[in-house]
Amino acid sequence: MKKAQEKTKTEINSVLVKEYGLNAGACVVGIAASKDFVSAPEGYKPADQLNGCCSVIVLGAPFPQEALSKNTVEYTEIRNEMVKKMDAIAKVVAKQISGKGYKVKAITSVGSKGYNGAISLKHAAELAGIGVINRNYLLTNPEYGNLLFFSAVLTDADLIPDKKVKYKICDNCNKCVNACPAKALVNPDLFSKEKCAKVCISFKGKLEFKCFLCRKICPYRFGK
Repeated sequence: MKKAQEKTKTEINSVLVKEYGLNAGACVVGIAASKDFVSAPEGYKPADQLNGCCSVIVLGAPFPQEALSKNTVEYTEIRNEMVKKMDAIAKVVAKQISGKGYKVKAITSVGSKGYNGAISLKHAAELAGIGVINRNYLLTNPEYGNLLFFSAVLTDADLIPDKKVKYKICDNCNKCVNACPAKALVNPDLFSKEKCAKVCISFKGKLEFKCFLCRKICPYRFGK
């Protein structure tokens, strides 16, 4: 049998891809180079998820501010809706890029094994110049604070990546560290996903976040 012919590729660029994301509903779009994920664990590098991956397109939209004034059940419901929204945006962008003849893989907002997606989306967002990871281990952006939710699209299209930002938002006030009931933020170099999951997340029948103080208590939760 003859091998299926490879799709003819139509040239795309970073500007066009960002337009795809914004038109699909993202508020921020950044691009990171796959080769820059050198510190990602084995199995969670972009090339582990898509053979020949060159670029990671990170898509972000803000969590509603009023969610932080809700109880844990309502917060979880709003969070789950954000997950669905971000996953839908990633699928739209992936379909458009695929239509140009490139390989793609949509990365959903939530992954398995306690890792945020098949790749770490917050680290991808930092590499894509969208913000910086603060003491509370949340990606923080000057305009949207720590309320951005992410999804991403991996592609073999060789796009111009954004520069990693160098500004500083967090002043290490340690409010998040002291408030965390799980003591998951004690070590500034290592966030304890296991401690956080044990105390702050419930999987009894359905997912429920029992605590979101690290997001709520941050002075920069809504940006600068």
